[in-house]
Amino acid sequence: MTDVKIKTVQLKREITLVNGVAIIVGTIIGSGIFVTPKGVLEGCGSVGLALIVWTACGVLSLLGALCYAELGTTITKSGGDYAYLLEAFGPLPAFLQLWVNLIIIRPTAIAIVALTFAVYILQPVYPSCEPPDKATRLLAALCITLLSIVNIWKVRWATRIQDWFTAAKLLVLTLIIVTGLVLIGMGRIENFQNAFENTTKDASKVSLALYSGLFSYAGWNFLNMVTEEMKKPQRNLPLAIYISLPIVTFIYVLANVAYFVLVSPKELLTTTAVAVTFSNRIYGMMSWIVPVFVGLSCFGGVNGLIFTSGRLFFVGAREGHLPEFLAMIHMKKYTPMPAILFTGILSCIMLISDDIFALLNYMSFAQWLSVGASIVSMMYLRRTRPEMNRPIMFHWSIPSLFLIAVVFLLIVPLYAAPRDTGIGMIIILSGIPAYWLGVLWRKPNAIQKWITKLTIIGQKSLEVMHQEKDA
Repeated sequence: MTDVKIKTVQLKREITLVNGVAIIVGTIIGSGIFVTPKGVLEGCGSVGLALIVWTACGVLSLLGALCYAELGTTITKSGGDYAYLLEAFGPLPAFLQLWVNLIIIRPTAIAIVALTFAVYILQPVYPSCEPPDKATRLLAALCITLLSIVNIWKVRWATRIQDWFTAAKLLVLTLIIVTGLVLIGMGRIENFQNAFENTTKDASKVSLALYSGLFSYAGWNFLNMVTEEMKKPQRNLPLAIYISLPIVTFIYVLANVAYFVLVSPKELLTTTAVAVTFSNRIYGMMSWIVPVFVGLSCFGGVNGLIFTSGRLFFVGAREGHLPEFLAMIHMKKYTPMPAILFTGILSCIMLISDDIFALLNYMSFAQWLSVGASIVSMMYLRRTRPEMNRPIMFHWSIPSLFLIAVVFLLIVPLYAAPRDTGIGMIIILSGIPAYWLGVLWRKPNAIQKWITKLTIIGQKSLEVMHQEKDA
């Protein structure tokens, strides 16, 4: 009788080092580098200071990523910030982090990047005007739906999409950089003369420029969301970080140098899409290449967000902080199908809102509060649980410097945008009654039976089950 090897139903370790680099680089490089140079220059006032801020944002992101390399190799669970807060401070702080990601950060980010994808893809079709709003939202919904299906169907497909589209965005940025360097070699340096002229002396404006720059670097901690699916995570997680952040910083700074070769500071402040302005100036009939590749860049960004967001909600459900159904895995595809479906549906619902971009104002404070709390948890665990296995442990000065920067980034909005910061705090604190209702409250038998019945129907319909442990 032939032995039949039965596979354990669990998430598989399929993410390689190359996939990890593609997830980090591909998630960071979304639409930001193509649109946010305006925000950085507005805050800085001069070309010289703007380039310094872009470099500083890269260094700051690298410091944070080094801290997350230690966290990810010490606490080897998926879930990122949520897993670290749960380990250090218990269920309530972790739930609040999960809550704000659930109702704002993740679905809003996916919807906005998908909308940006749609706008850029449709731009060659509507060269002289804005694309119709309905067409843009429909294409964004199709983007989210398609990528949700891909992520449900096979992990390998999702990682290949991430690899290919990361390569595409690096290709278009390399094209822009090489063009800029060639023009500099031909003597086009007028915008770099008196590079620090008109530099602002207002610290609050510089801090807002830092915020704009750091928005473009967002995503450096996303690989920590999928630690359990990485091959050799204690080696590949930190190595992916060490490779990715210098690459992104190098490309971002040189891309901005290239922009300033062709686009003067005054002109850059009047455009919302500097990469498109750049391509229209230099590439002539082939200028459509850049908006299309920006769209492809956003497509890869949506894929990375869906991939990591599904894992976050899966881990939250596995810990009992979200419905049990979301903690289940497809019996044959070994993907967290319910959690990915949930992510896609939430993101498509966000597309209905006319005020979706207003939610961006509340996201930054919540994101940096979450990051700061994770760094505090790392320092707390160093002190209270020194016996934990730490394959990597950096000098105390690195997390301390990064934490000081995070505190600064949390204090500035209190002064610069107190209303948005207050709303962000209210949204976070609204998770306390949600925690009581969803986690602590012992449901009556009738409600519990109804929930169990719906869970069983969902299991049968999608062919999913709880993750099994290794035999």
